[in-house]
Amino acid sequence: MKTQRLFFGIALPENLQQQLVCWRADAFPADVGRPIAAANLHMTLAFLGEVSDEKAQVLQQQATRIRQQGFTLDLDDAGHWPRSGVVWLGCQRTPRGLLQLANLLRSQAARHGCYQSPQPFHPHVTLLRNATRGLPLPPRDFHWQCPVDHFSLFASIFEQGRTRYRQLARWPLES
Repeated sequence: MKTQRLFFGIALPENLQQQLVCWRADAFPADVGRPIAAANLHMTLAFLGEVSDEKAQVLQQQATRIRQQGFTLDLDDAGHWPRSGVVWLGCQRTPRGLLQLANLLRSQAARHGCYQSPQPFHPHVTLLRNATRGLPLPPRDFHWQCPVDHFSLFASIFEQGRTRYRQLARWPLES
């Protein structure tokens, strides 16, 4: 049976991806970790893992039924999780709509047999991986706003030693 590694997420606009890459280059030493490619910068809502085509179809049908208001991400916080080696960008105040959307997608995924971490949802954009040693975080004088009017289903594809994310489907949020 063919499977794909899938997740629901929010794609960042290309211009914001480029701004974040430039800011990251200025804010962190080049050797602190492995930078995430600009095109892969996103916010995961629900990780699904290895999913059969059949289960992916069911999850997509469920996503089609979601009726929710759009919201704005205020990316104004950063942090470092030393154990996982992740440097991230997030929101000091998470929009309620983001939490509702993530909780809905995570619960639908769990009902269809996709393991969901018991850890609370911490919305973030991963900037760097393999950052296992301590590092100073930049001053919190940054802030990007990103209106969110849709969410997507992505496939995580590993080929030629690199991971890339391909959008498989997307669903609008209400305005």
